[in-house]
Amino acid sequence: MKAIRYFQYGSPDVLELHDIPVPSIGPDEVLVQVRAASVNPLDWHFMRGDPYLMRLMFGLTRPKTSGLGSDFAGVVASAGSAVRGVKAGDSVFGCVSWSHGGLGSFAEYVRVPADAVRPKPASLSYEEAAAMPVAGLTALQAFRLAGLSAGQSVLINGAAGGVGTFAVQIARSMGADVTGVCSTGNVSLVSSLGACAVIDYTSADFVQSGPYDVVLDNAGSRSLSACRRVLTKSGVLLSATGAGGHWVGGLARVAKVSLMNPFVSQRMVVVRAEPSAEDLASLAELVSSGSVTPFIDRTYTLDSVAKAVDYVEQGHARGKVIITV
Repeated sequence: MKAIRYFQYGSPDVLELHDIPVPSIGPDEVLVQVRAASVNPLDWHFMRGDPYLMRLMFGLTRPKTSGLGSDFAGVVASAGSAVRGVKAGDSVFGCVSWSHGGLGSFAEYVRVPADAVRPKPASLSYEEAAAMPVAGLTALQAFRLAGLSAGQSVLINGAAGGVGTFAVQIARSMGADVTGVCSTGNVSLVSSLGACAVIDYTSADFVQSGPYDVVLDNAGSRSLSACRRVLTKSGVLLSATGAGGHWVGGLARVAKVSLMNPFVSQRMVVVRAEPSAEDLASLAELVSSGSVTPFIDRTYTLDSVAKAVDYVEQGHARGKVIITV
């Protein structure tokens, strides 16, 4: 099968298309023929080994695993002897866990535990379904951590990105009043997704707005103290990203959130997607009900993954970037 592999850290040039054997599966696993995958910021971080601190876990001088990509949608090619509820021919979507071997979804086939996939909503294309897992789980789980409820106000900084486009729609489905922050060219997009108000950061400062019950920061463009200033006294700051140097990167912001949280009146939470079959099913229900529609910026083919990852790394993608297989 064809698959993207990389054997050293570096620029997108290290990503190569290789012919490798189709992976064999265990009794509780499924083999999925990938029809589409999506690119996440984590992919370029793995590619570059940046921040350097992450190399302590994933390979000091070169990556321990050579595959890349987590989100996917496709057709079950075969199922292990102990698998129930999933069979060959089923259309599914899900994500690869790096703890499961890091084989990567930028490939013609992917091997995953059976409980890592869920049926693809019939209303979605494979490309749209592949857009959902990591970004959708991040937004959904963030608002659950915040205890978001109907009538509350939410500010989403970075509302036009992969997580942001899901977050606007999911918050609206929960009955929240949503304010999105984005650039001029994305104002109409964020508004169309259901935001009650949109702040163009090129002409206005969201720190002058509010207060909000919940702030979801997907951009990391403002300090934690600035984000806290727009919160109510009992509000929740959800930090899903953070800028930093090559050594610690966004991990510095993670540490600051953890250290500050016990000493401030508001609640501060670090957000990252956690694999969950139940939450994947919840995303599918939101799509099937018409509450959420994945937004795709552009698509690339499997032999153009390097260009796709480079585009996402530039930080200007609107919604999700998809790999068709």
